[in-house]
Amino acid sequence: MMEFSMVVMAMLSMLLSGATCFIKTCSVGKLPFIKHKYFLPGDFIMAGILSQFYMVSDPVGFTRHPSEELVDELIFFLQNYQHILALVFAVKEINENKPILSNMSLGIDISNSYHMAGLTYLASMELLSTRGRFIPNYKCDAKDWTVSVIAGPNSYICPLVANILNVYKVPQLLYGSTPIKDNSEHTVFFHHFFPNEELQTKGILQLLLHLKWVWIGLISQPDEGGRSFVRNACTLFVQKGICFAFMQELPKETVSNDIEYMLKDYVAMYKVVMNSTANVVILYGENHVIGIFRTFPYLSEYEDIPVKRKDKVWIMPAQMEFTSVPFQKILPLDFIHGAISFAVSSKEVTGFRPFLQTRSPTSEEEDHLTRLFWEQAFECFFLKDKLDEDAGVLCTGEEKLETLPNSVFETTMTGQSYSIYNAVYAVAHALKAMFSSKYKHRARADHGSLMIIKEERWQLHPYLRTVLFNNSVGETVFFNEKGELGTGFDIINWITFPNKTFLKVKVGKVDPLTSPEESFMISEENIIWPTMFNQALPLSVCNENCYPGYLKKKIDEKPFCCYDCLSCAKGKISNRSDAVDCFQCPEDQYPNEAHNLCIKKHITFLSYEEPLGITLATVAVFFFITSALVLRIFIKEWETPIVKANNRNLTYTLLIALQLSFLCSFLFIGQPDQVKCLMRQTAFGIIFSVAISCILGKTTIVVLAFMATKPGSQIKKWVGKRLANSIVLSCSLIQVTICVAWLAISPPFPDSDTQSMAEEIVLECNEGSAIMFYTVLGFMGFLTTISFTVAFLARKLPDGFNEAKFITFSMLVFCSVWVTFVPTYLSTKGKYMVVVEIFSILASAMGLLSCIFFPKCYVILLRPDLNRKDKLIKKH
Repeated sequence: MMEFSMVVMAMLSMLLSGATCFIKTCSVGKLPFIKHKYFLPGDFIMAGILSQFYMVSDPVGFTRHPSEELVDELIFFLQNYQHILALVFAVKEINENKPILSNMSLGIDISNSYHMAGLTYLASMELLSTRGRFIPNYKCDAKDWTVSVIAGPNSYICPLVANILNVYKVPQLLYGSTPIKDNSEHTVFFHHFFPNEELQTKGILQLLLHLKWVWIGLISQPDEGGRSFVRNACTLFVQKGICFAFMQELPKETVSNDIEYMLKDYVAMYKVVMNSTANVVILYGENHVIGIFRTFPYLSEYEDIPVKRKDKVWIMPAQMEFTSVPFQKILPLDFIHGAISFAVSSKEVTGFRPFLQTRSPTSEEEDHLTRLFWEQAFECFFLKDKLDEDAGVLCTGEEKLETLPNSVFETTMTGQSYSIYNAVYAVAHALKAMFSSKYKHRARADHGSLMIIKEERWQLHPYLRTVLFNNSVGETVFFNEKGELGTGFDIINWITFPNKTFLKVKVGKVDPLTSPEESFMISEENIIWPTMFNQALPLSVCNENCYPGYLKKKIDEKPFCCYDCLSCAKGKISNRSDAVDCFQCPEDQYPNEAHNLCIKKHITFLSYEEPLGITLATVAVFFFITSALVLRIFIKEWETPIVKANNRNLTYTLLIALQLSFLCSFLFIGQPDQVKCLMRQTAFGIIFSVAISCILGKTTIVVLAFMATKPGSQIKKWVGKRLANSIVLSCSLIQVTICVAWLAISPPFPDSDTQSMAEEIVLECNEGSAIMFYTVLGFMGFLTTISFTVAFLARKLPDGFNEAKFITFSMLVFCSVWVTFVPTYLSTKGKYMVVVEIFSILASAMGLLSCIFFPKCYVILLRPDLNRKDKLIKKH
C-alpha cells in the first residue's frame, strides 16, 4: 500500500507540477520552431494545432543559466494520438480517391499546442511563414500553402488561433466544444465539427430526469467553458426540479512548487465529493482532465483521509474523452466503471483499424510525434545520436498498436477522431465545389493557378458552410444554420475490467433531427451500474421519496430538493410519490387509513333492518298499544268520577294525540322520500302542539274551577268545555299555520349528507328552512312553558286527587327531554340525528302518558274504592 501511495503521489506531482511549469518553458529563444510536428507534403496543406501533451520542465532556480535548467520532459496524452492518425487516414483516403480533388493532393502539417498560449501563437504564426524559416507574414513560394486549420480538442486553442489566423481569413475547423458566443469576432471563420453544445446540456438534463436523479454534484473546469456550463445548468436544471448537492471547480494551476500545497485543494474536493449523499456527479471538463482525474479516487491512499471512497455515477460530456499518460498504466479503471458519457455520434469507419495495423514510426525528421508516442506507449527507446546503454528496451518499429490495451490506446475510432475525419472530407468537398464553379477553367495543377487559388482561400468559407456529402460509412455530413455539425450525441456506458481494459457500450442517443418527443432515447435495461449499487438503478435524491399518503414540506435553509414528509390531513389523500399537496376525495368517496386511496362511501339511513331501528320501532309500537289500552279503559269507565273530572273530551284528545306521537316515529325510520320528508316534522309539530294544548286546557280548567268556588266569583262563566276547546283549537291552529307556511316557503326534501360522516353517505331529509324548523320547536316550547307554569301554580290546590301535580311533573319531564334534545341534536351527525329526535319524541310522549294517566289507571283498576266523588273532593 505504501508503494502504491508513493506512485499516486509521484503521478500527481508530475501532472500538477507540469501544469505549474508551462509558462517557464515558453521560451522562443529555446524553441525557435515547434519541435514535435508531423508533416506530409501536398498541393494543399491541412494544418492542425492539437493538444497532444504537456511539456514539463524543472523549475528555474536562477542558480544556473536558464538554458541549462530548462530540461524538457513530455507527458503524452496517449489517446489523443488517434486524432493525428484520423487526420492522416482521411487525407490518405482522399489522395487515393482521385475523383474528389482530381490531380491535386492534400498534405498535413500538424503542430502541438503544449497547452500553452505562447506556443499556440507560435504554431499559428509558423503557418504564415515559409517552411523551415520563421518569418511571420512572409511566404516566398507557393509550396505548403495552408488552406484550413484543424484545432482542438481543448477549447482554449480556438480563440488563440483565431487571434492570428482570422487576419488572413483562414478557415478554422473545430472538433471540440468552445464557449465562444456565436456573435463573437472569433467565430467568423469557425466551422464547428462538434454538435450544438445546448443540445448536449439538454441531453444531460433529459438523462437526469429520465432516471429520476434530482440530487447531483457538479465538478467543472476553471475556465470559460466550465463556467458557461454551470450558468446554463443552474438555470435549466433548477427549472426542472434538479438540485446541486455541491458545485466544485477543479483546482486552478498554481505557481507553487510545493506538492503538498498543490494537493490541498484536490484533497478538499475529494472530501466534499465522497461525503456527499449525491450518487451522481457531472464531471465537466476536457480530455486532459480525465488524465488528471484518474488519480482522484486514490487520494485517500496517498494521504490519511478519514473518508471512505464510494462509487459514484460519473456523467461526462462529449469533449471529455478518455485519455491517459504513460505512468498511469498501473492504475485500475474501476472508478469509471458504470460511468455514462456523451460522445459525438459516429459510426465505425471500416478501413481505420487496418490502417492502424500498418502504422509504424518512420525515420523522417518531421515525424517526431509518432516516435514520441511510440516510446511512451510501448516503453521503449529509439536510437539517438549515440546509444545509451541504460536507456532500456530498444524500439524496433515493428510494435503493433492493436497490442496495446485500450486504456493506453483505442483502435476503435472515437467521436472526436470521427469529427476530424469528417472535417478533412468537408474541406476536400469544399475545394472540389470551388474548383468546379468559379475556378473550373483553372483546374490545371500548375503552380500559377494554384497560387491564385491559394491566395483566395477565404473564398472557401461559403463552400464549407454549405457542404453536404455522404462519408464513407454512408452518413450525411452537413452544417446547421449556426454553422455547427448537424448531428447529435451518442450516450455511452463504460464497463471496465480488472486487466485495465474497458468497453464502451452505446445505450442511447440525442438526435436533433427527430421530433422533440423522440430526440432522446436510452435503453436503461442495458446499462451496467457501478459495483456498489449491485446492478440496481442508483438513487440520487436528497432524502427518501415521500410515499403516497404524504406530502413534501421544504426544509428551511436547504435546497428545494430536500424536504420532510408529512402525512395528509384528515379527509385528504395523495396517490403518488413526492406529492406537493394532498387533495380531497370526491364527495361519494373517503380516504383509507393510509391516505393514499379513495374508497366508495356506503349509503346509510336508519332502517328497520338494523338493531337500533328495530328497537325504536318496537318501543313505539309497545307504547302505542299501551296508550290505546289506556284510551279503552277511559272509554269503558267514562261514567266514573275520575274520568268525568277535568273534561273527558280533552282526555280522549290527549290520548289520541299521544298515540299519534308514537306512530309519528315511523316517519323517521326507513329511507327518506318526498312524502316522509314533508310529513315528518310537520306531523310531529302539530301532534305535539295538540297534546300540549290539551294539557294546557286541562290545567287552566283546574285553576279556574277552584277560583270559581270563591263567593262572588265571576269566573264561573268561563269554566266549561267551550274554554278548553278554544285553547286547543287556537294553539293547534297557530302551529298548523306555521307548518303550512313552512311547506309553502321552503318545504323539506330528500337529501344526502356526504360531509358529516367520513365513510358514509347519509340519506336524510333536508329541513329546507332551519328557521321554520326551530319556529315549530319554539312554539312548542312556548306552549310547554305556559303549561308548566300554570300547572306549577296549581299544584297545591286542595283536592283528593289533584291532577295539577301530575301535569306539573309530566311537564317537567317533557321540558327536560326537549331542552336536552337541542344541544344533543346539534352535536350529533348522520343517522343518529334521527335517532335523537325519535328518542325525544318517544321519551316526551311516554313522560306525558305515564305521569298523567298511569296514576288514574292505578285508581281505576286497582283502587276502585277511591274512584268516588266524595273521595275526589278534599274538604277544607
